[in-house]
Amino acid sequence: MELIQQNPDIHAYLASDEVIDHWHPLVQETADGLWSATGDAYSYAKAAFEFVRDVIPHSADSGDPRVSWRASDVLGTRNGICYAKSHALVALLRAQGIPAGLCYQRLTLGEDRSSGHAVHGLVAVRLPGAERWSRVDPRGNKPGVDARFTLEQEQLAFPVRPEQGELDHPELYAAAHPAVLKALRESADRTALWRNLPTAL
Repeated sequence: MELIQQNPDIHAYLASDEVIDHWHPLVQETADGLWSATGDAYSYAKAAFEFVRDVIPHSADSGDPRVSWRASDVLGTRNGICYAKSHALVALLRAQGIPAGLCYQRLTLGEDRSSGHAVHGLVAVRLPGAERWSRVDPRGNKPGVDARFTLEQEQLAFPVRPEQGELDHPELYAAAHPAVLKALRESADRTALWRNLPTAL
């Protein structure tokens, strides 16, 4: 899928903010540890992806009621839903100078469209020398979900089913989408967050 940069300046996809706080000591420490075990951009990006995918459980899988949204908090609590885990991965990538952004899908909440829809968050990365962005999904694997770090052919957690009203949003955001951030910030716990999930962008 061809992604459209919301901001044409590639440097926007290296920036830090309140959510993608890659200046935070915990983000820097985690990034430095992963880099020292890899040493090149591709190996580092793959290791960062697998760290967020595997070491930080998705709170719907773990049952953790806490809601995290800032990258450093996701790393500190080892907890988050898809949006939060995406924030953490983007921060880790940017911490080592690798452009990364946030992208979204509209997916069904259950098996089909009768259950309603919600926005799902994932990440796009552009390694040095690459001609295009590649999407990866650090949501976390479970039975029926097998997301991998592959830059040539996507292997996401949830391939979209257009017949169920699902879609890939082509926009690539340098910062968290306001609708996503509002849901995270205004939810006292994961139960409230499930009620507040944005249904569209």
